[in-house]
Amino acid sequence: MLMRYDPFRELDRFTDQIFGNQTRTPYMPMDAIRHGNALEVRFDVPGVAPDSIECTVERNVLTVKADRAWWPAEGDEVLARERPQGTYSRQILLGEALDSDNIEAHYENGVLTVTIPVAERAKPRKVDVRGVSQPLEAGTSS
Repeated sequence: MLMRYDPFRELDRFTDQIFGNQTRTPYMPMDAIRHGNALEVRFDVPGVAPDSIECTVERNVLTVKADRAWWPAEGDEVLARERPQGTYSRQILLGEALDSDNIEAHYENGVLTVTIPVAERAKPRKVDVRGVSQPLEAGTSS
């Protein structure tokens, strides 16, 4: 249903933490949950203005981008600046079982929630089972 787009992202993040590499795009953690007949993907984007979030789908790839920037006021002395600034970006590959034409997104309290419905063709359905001794209906052949 959902496939990770970059299998080495965790290794890159771990390496960045150890060596203090700040040149890479800031990390955007996520959770993915199947909730009824929809997939819900939650991205952590704290300190981001809602109008800076861009959510696009192209060929079953969901891309989320968000900008976070902060500049001190004139005359302020910055004593520490550890929070990453810049453009956050995350891509995930959506499986064929999802309806990428009806995606909805909602941002609240630093969390972007993207809801992707399960496609009708992928929903479970009941299949009638006939016994061997049951006759075929008129007009059908075996």
